[in-house]
Amino acid sequence: MAGYWILKTEPTTYSYADLESEGSTRWDGVRNNLALKHIRTMRLGDRAFIYHSGKEKALVGEARIITDPYVDPDAGDPKMYVVDIEAVGALPASVPLAAIKADGAFADLGLVRQGRLSVVPATKVQYDRLRRMARG
Repeated sequence: MAGYWILKTEPTTYSYADLESEGSTRWDGVRNNLALKHIRTMRLGDRAFIYHSGKEKALVGEARIITDPYVDPDAGDPKMYVVDIEAVGALPASVPLAAIKADGAFADLGLVRQGRLSVVPATKVQYDRLRRMARG
C-alpha cells in the first residue's frame, strides 16, 4: 500500500526546479525527531508533494520515493535517515497554503496542524484532493 507525503523545502535552498533539473536527489537535512520518524516509515514507490516554504507557501511539484529509508551516509549519526526521491512533474497550478487551510478536509493534515514540520503524511483521500486542486 502506497504512502503519501508532503516534503517541505525552502526554494532558495533547494527548489522543485532543482529536483527536476537533477532528476533525483537524496532527501536529507531533516533533524526534527517526528519528521525523521516519518522518513523511516516511507517506502519505495510512495508519492510526495514538494511544498515550497518561505514566501511562496505552496505545493509546487510531485515526487516519487525511489528507495526505502537508509541511514544518511554523510551525517555521522545512525539516527539520521534519508530517502532518495525523483521528480514526477511540476503541478499544473501551485496549491497555496491559504487554499489548503481554507478547506475543512485538511483540518487534520500535518501541513496545517504542524506548520513547521518538514515531512508530513497525508491520507490517500487528502493527496487525491490536493492533486485535484492543482488542476485548477
